[in-house]
Amino acid sequence: MKIAFIGAGSMTEAIIGGLLKKGICENGNIIVTNKQDLTRLQNLAIKYGVKATEDKQEAVTDANVIFLAMKPKDAKEGIQAIKNYVTKKQLVISILAGISSEVIEDLFKQKLRVIRSMPNTSAAIGLSATAIAKGTYAQEEDLQLAQSLFSAIGLCTIVEEEQLHAVTGVSGSGPAYIYFIAEAMEKAALAQGLDTTVAKKLVNQTLIGAAQMLQETDKSPDVLRKEVTSPGGTTQRGISVLHDLKVSEAFVSCIDGATKRSREMGKEIADKLKEKTSTRTDV
Repeated sequence: MKIAFIGAGSMTEAIIGGLLKKGICENGNIIVTNKQDLTRLQNLAIKYGVKATEDKQEAVTDANVIFLAMKPKDAKEGIQAIKNYVTKKQLVISILAGISSEVIEDLFKQKLRVIRSMPNTSAAIGLSATAIAKGTYAQEEDLQLAQSLFSAIGLCTIVEEEQLHAVTGVSGSGPAYIYFIAEAMEKAALAQGLDTTVAKKLVNQTLIGAAQMLQETDKSPDVLRKEVTSPGGTTQRGISVLHDLKVSEAFVSCIDGATKRSREMGKEIADKLKEKTSTRTDV
């Protein structure tokens, strides 16, 4: 299997690293290209032994799978550069946030098999929470192939395309919420007299341990929380403060806001791309 990456950012590197580590693809069968950063391409080629090229035709012509991994704002230009060399026999996997499979199909002007995905930044350490969805012309075997590829960088689950907005709000943006909590806990620890190094170690290990408990037991977060919370104890006092400050409601609003913004961004990007296409057509 030959895989091409259009775009050479951090997510591309994370996926390449995962594929090679899991032995899913040989480095000689991976090729990467980008808009103009030749140094970045050279660095990836040296670090992972993959092929790197400026030639977009060379990048995609023999690929079985093509990852669209450029920045969303560069989607139109990036697709324009390869669309004449892409065929219906190839599977297109998009990690472009907010850009629907329909818009991608329109930009290619073909009925292509498109899989959309939403990984997160934890892919860099092989612990991404990725969701994928198939476009109009993609088949079940395409979903299975995409799932096997993304499983190289963590968990991969299948959803309907419309649900990717919610996925963006929950797991796409999710690492930032956890970092926000870690930041707040470290500040609180410092305020209680712990030094920076101790605070960081304790907070990090507490979050890791709690995550492992969620992962390795069948107990719900509610049950695990109650097991830690003795009536009248220290945890109960802390949880009471969180209830008083409506922290749970704040998180619901947080994810709702992120999900709504994903929908807005998707519409904004689609409208902008259509507007550019229309403008060029009219000239």
